[in-house]
Amino acid sequence: MTASLTANRPDAISIPGGMATWGTSRPLIRSDGEGPLRQSPVAPFRLSRGAITHAEFAAFVAETGYVTEAEHVGWSFVFFTQVPEQVKSTEGVPGAPWWRRVDGSCWRHIGGPDCSQAEARADHPVVHVSWNDALAYCTWAGGRLPTEREWEHAARGGLGDVRFPWGDTEPDDESNFPCNIWQGRFPQENTGQDGYTTTAPTLSFRPNEYGLYNLVGNVWEWTADSFSLPARRVGTNYQPKRTTDEKLAKGGSFLCHKSYCFRYRIAARIGNTADSSTTHMGFRVAWDPAPGAPRGI
Repeated sequence: MTASLTANRPDAISIPGGMATWGTSRPLIRSDGEGPLRQSPVAPFRLSRGAITHAEFAAFVAETGYVTEAEHVGWSFVFFTQVPEQVKSTEGVPGAPWWRRVDGSCWRHIGGPDCSQAEARADHPVVHVSWNDALAYCTWAGGRLPTEREWEHAARGGLGDVRFPWGDTEPDDESNFPCNIWQGRFPQENTGQDGYTTTAPTLSFRPNEYGLYNLVGNVWEWTADSFSLPARRVGTNYQPKRTTDEKLAKGGSFLCHKSYCFRYRIAARIGNTADSSTTHMGFRVAWDPAPGAPRGI
């Protein structure tokens, strides 16, 4: 393993331990289990400055010969505007026809066969990676996926109960573009006012107070946790905590818009099966402190 891929890599950010704030007292999509607001201790850890890039994933594949799940099964989900003209036949997802099953799509061929974009997008987040693929990379890099609590603690950058990594000011379609999300009418038109209609380079836009990039927007990021819904009371009924078979992802993506998927918020969350892959799913790596390193508070 290359030394630069360990917790000592110069671009890994040290995240202080302490009382982590996670969840929210202002849930917008209650069915996702965004609330309640919680505080609980978290140990210090290190986190990659941005999502893992195509170039970094390519180094992993070159050294290990790893084959992703999308490559194994022979297809992945591609947003319809990313399907090349030469791909003639695709199958839509019921209820979300903008997602197309494209044979041959994978991290090397983002839109499908004969569409090799990995080199041109070397500094963009790697996509078409499942939770299982992300876990394999993390293990090779000597790290792991962050938990939801760690992810939110890092995303808040010490600012407390804020909606976004920069505070509470919302992005919009006209003048405030702190992250890579959709502008326009979803799914008909993305004006790209923020400079992008697909992914942006991993280290684009302004970092948060800890120096972490693109924690919301750009790509969803897998976490170590299963997707669970906290206990809650609905009317006179009590619903106990429920953990699903799906894995939890955080942060939203370049396809999120307030009118359709207002999930580019720190507390927002989704679940997906561990073998799922799409053109808007990525991940970053967490590392525990090296043995003997100061633990902090």
